[in-house]
Amino acid sequence: MEILMPEPQIYVERTLAIIKPDVIDKEEEIEDIILRSGFHIIQKRKLRLSPEQCSNFYAEQFGKVFFPNLTAYMSSGPIVAMVLARNCAVSCWKELLGPSNSLRARITHPHSLRARYGTDELRNGLHGSLSISSAEKEIRFIFPEAILEPVPTGQRARDYLNLYVKPTLLAGLTALCKEKPADPMIWLADWLIEHNPNKPKLQYRISQ
Repeated sequence: MEILMPEPQIYVERTLAIIKPDVIDKEEEIEDIILRSGFHIIQKRKLRLSPEQCSNFYAEQFGKVFFPNLTAYMSSGPIVAMVLARNCAVSCWKELLGPSNSLRARITHPHSLRARYGTDELRNGLHGSLSISSAEKEIRFIFPEAILEPVPTGQRARDYLNLYVKPTLLAGLTALCKEKPADPMIWLADWLIEHNPNKPKLQYRISQ
């Protein structure tokens, strides 16, 4: 008897990451950790939020005693916002961040990002969405043009692979053979990022 197995489903979870004002000088270092941890940075933007925008972003925290300090902190300078994608992106990013209180993180999760880059409970260096639903909401806030529909599956996924992924990968491998770099994996990764046909244009805006 032939057993029909269901077609594999393609789904990539997304979450929002923010490098906060006081550690923006560590942007490249933090991004390297993100990439080495298995995430893909599919959108990125550098911007400065106004106190009003920060209040809207953290609306769920309104009324709490730390809310004024939080909005003042987040609007004190530029931030770098990124949409991260991978399997279980929300939970994996939260695990990499560690506890929200950096002082506690240094004790319980000394290798976490907040332990390394944060200062205290308020100035904890980085932001991460708490759930899939909050990730979608926050991504739309920072990236209003973002498309968050489910990733295509079945025939649509195969069409996408044939139209975009395979030709780009073939071109990259051909260029790799011609170039013969010392580190082919890193060279190919950089080449694919540079020649991604759906690469979003980074929009940097500084609002006063």
